[in-house]
Amino acid sequence: MKLYLIIVSLLCVEFFFAQNTTINTTPKIWSLEDCIEYALENNITIKDAALNKNIAEVDYNRARSSRLPNLFGNASQNFSNGNTIDPITSDFVSDQIHSTNVGINSSVTLFQGNQVNNQIKQNKLLLEQSIFEEEVEKNNIVLNLLETYLQALYSKESITIAENNLEASEKEVLRAKARLDAGNIALSDYTEAQSQAATNRYTVIASKNEYKQYIIVLKQLLELSPIEDLEIETINEDQDSIQFELNKIDVYSKALQFLPEIQSSNLNIAVNEKELDIAKGGFLPTLSLSGSVGSGYTSINENTFSDQFNVNFNQRLGVSLSIPIFNRNQTKAAIQTATINIEKSLIQKQSTEKEVYKKVETAYQNAVSAQEQVIAAEASKNAAEQSYKLAQKKYELGGLSTTDLVISQNIFTNAQQNYLQAKYLNILYYQLLQFYQGNDINL
Repeated sequence: MKLYLIIVSLLCVEFFFAQNTTINTTPKIWSLEDCIEYALENNITIKDAALNKNIAEVDYNRARSSRLPNLFGNASQNFSNGNTIDPITSDFVSDQIHSTNVGINSSVTLFQGNQVNNQIKQNKLLLEQSIFEEEVEKNNIVLNLLETYLQALYSKESITIAENNLEASEKEVLRAKARLDAGNIALSDYTEAQSQAATNRYTVIASKNEYKQYIIVLKQLLELSPIEDLEIETINEDQDSIQFELNKIDVYSKALQFLPEIQSSNLNIAVNEKELDIAKGGFLPTLSLSGSVGSGYTSINENTFSDQFNVNFNQRLGVSLSIPIFNRNQTKAAIQTATINIEKSLIQKQSTEKEVYKKVETAYQNAVSAQEQVIAAEASKNAAEQSYKLAQKKYELGGLSTTDLVISQNIFTNAQQNYLQAKYLNILYYQLLQFYQGNDINL
């Protein structure tokens, strides 16, 4: 009886783990929104940009702290023998001396050509720029995800087309075999049907491999483990025939207001202008305040250690002014470099705006073209499908050769692929235009 209970318990445990394993290995179906949300939190490129932002924040806080006074403590123990100057009393003696010095000193810059304030402002601008640079990286990942996701969906649908063609060609091989056995066709017609079936089988394998390659790219963008399964969600049916009416100039104007690379280029100009202000501060004097307190002990004095520390306690307070007269043209060179960098940043902004316009123009023209291609490709697909169905019926009745049937099937296959490509290109460029207007990408 005990053995029976043990066996039953083991079977229950095994069944339980089997059920859990089945549940855990079921792959998650990822929508594009899921991919974007996950990638924004886990992609290493975005994490690297976030670390750069953290470094800029540290630099900004360090620049702000430069306004504060410093504070140092010091202590020293010295031994001297022979003719020397007592470090405490400053007397000239010829003896062995043990001396102790302790103290605290501090200094603060009161004025340095306004360089400290300008450095703080510049670091604040750099921090703001790093935030926009992080947004640029996020947008790049989002656009890469959009393109790869749609390419994977296109490849996935291509598998279905290839499998349907393979199924049809295998049926045609069976019909051709029956007609060959009946003596209605030549052996070459039968082998041609077999060749077409083999070609379609190869297409199925190639399509599946292409789909797997896009899944690998998606997993890398998401930073998923190589052993983790990934399945993607199909798009809404209303995405198949997107129509829009947009003005590319309006899209471009919105992109200039929305895209972080434009904001970053504006801040880059401001950063270099602050660098010029910092360089000009090198011509102005520097005013500093310093102070210290300290005491000491010397062995040649007969007073006790504590008494000497009380007697030798001293305080110092001083103001220093440093006036630049000639520093080997270093300040002049810094001003010239900063001026050049301002001009370069202005050119870089123009280059960025040109690149944005190129992207918007390309997306707009491709979107318009894709709209027209979808309509034409759909009409071509429907006509090729009807033609192929008629060819199949003629072939079954013996009124069409295998070669003509293969040609009709290939025409239909190409029409399907053309429509599929046009459909996903239409979706891609429409979503790009939505992105450049600051709208969310939504499949």
